[in-house]
Amino acid sequence: MLLDVVILAAGKGSRMRSKLPKVLHEVGGRPMLAHVFKAAESLAPNNVFTVVGHGADQIQEKLGSTHNWILQEQQLGTGHAVSQCANQLTSGGLTLILYGDVPLISADTLRRLLKEAQFHSLALLTLDMPDPTGYGRILRSEQGDILGIVEQKDATSAEKEIKEVNTGIMACSTDALTTWLPKLKNKNAQQEYYLTDIVAMAVQEGKSIVSVQPNHMFEVEGVNNRQQLALVEEFYQTQHIQSLMKQGVTFVNPKTVTIRGEVTAETDVIVDVNVVLEGSIVLGEDVYIGPNSIIKNSIVGQSSRIESNSLLEQAEIGRQCVVGPFARLRPGTKLMDQSKVGNFVEIKKSQIGVGSKVNHLSYIGDAEIGEHVNVGAGTITCNYDGVSKHKTTIDDNAFIGSNSALVAPVSIGRSATVAAGSVVTKDVPSNALVIARTRQIINEQWQRPKKVCSSELKD
Repeated sequence: MLLDVVILAAGKGSRMRSKLPKVLHEVGGRPMLAHVFKAAESLAPNNVFTVVGHGADQIQEKLGSTHNWILQEQQLGTGHAVSQCANQLTSGGLTLILYGDVPLISADTLRRLLKEAQFHSLALLTLDMPDPTGYGRILRSEQGDILGIVEQKDATSAEKEIKEVNTGIMACSTDALTTWLPKLKNKNAQQEYYLTDIVAMAVQEGKSIVSVQPNHMFEVEGVNNRQQLALVEEFYQTQHIQSLMKQGVTFVNPKTVTIRGEVTAETDVIVDVNVVLEGSIVLGEDVYIGPNSIIKNSIVGQSSRIESNSLLEQAEIGRQCVVGPFARLRPGTKLMDQSKVGNFVEIKKSQIGVGSKVNHLSYIGDAEIGEHVNVGAGTITCNYDGVSKHKTTIDDNAFIGSNSALVAPVSIGRSATVAAGSVVTKDVPSNALVIARTRQIINEQWQRPKKVCSSELKD
């Protein structure tokens, strides 16, 4: 099947009251238009043309220059928008019309629409709504045949009572479409060229028209203001979370969890309250994500625990690890199996070996830590000299005492011990003890200073 997809994304979106083009407002952490791209590309089309107008430069910068962008300099209606790419459509195929502000349309619904379009000149995606206010109504004959579409502003009182509405999404013969587009007129309340007028043209020519309804009503929810954006976000979150629950994930309170990306999870994962999962997330079997945690583009291995108030970004967590509470794992962090990162620890671009522990109040950056290493509270790897970053290496079974500063580049040997409070600037051999701190001095005659009162000063 030859298929071209046209996505209409030229509108200003003035009701959003925003400097940002409407289609760049995010749902689930991605621009609305990106969701529509994903649905379109899943159909394996020959071409995807995106018609842009208001904020075209911003849209192209955000979503990349590799797309087929079509500029609609004057926004004169949906029919005018489609006509901007009419001469590039593939003859003999189908054209699917989508909208950049309808982000939750599913590939399954679109496949059903396209299947019908292969046997009819025009296939419309319609919806029966309890309150159709604002939508174009589907006009049918007494026999149920589609006769046309009337927009809300042009509808009579009787026509406004019709519950079946036009979603705007349609698929039709490309050859027929390119014949109809030049015939569109702007004699309507908006003085725009309505794409929906091609329905009446198809009827006049005796072409077959069929309608398909979406699997779910939320798929065709459009976004014109912040309230509708919030509603679509709620639909997105609910669907994503329900899908994960069907796969065996427990959400302690689903309404408090936010997903901004794609989550892959094994069975018996538990996600506690107020958790944000962003980007590409992989959660192994029996993982626990504690309250108020944020996980971004990370992998968490089987039976690991992310305790409360922890932040992981581009981190890889092995099996049976413990992170937090109040831990921050920055990009490039890799925890091997059974390792532990505790309270108020920050780790960046470092590997923590099997069974090693960084328990309290420490900063580990640009480091490679071996197996079964103990890093005491308050330890710092001094990795930055003001110009460049340097590496710290700690070999297996080393013991780093509390409040130590390891000035990189530096290596701590296997089974070496760094005494508490040391500032280590040179490599430490295996099995050695290093004590690098100022000598303790005791003055038994020392008198603590006393505060002098104002009366004594006058005397």
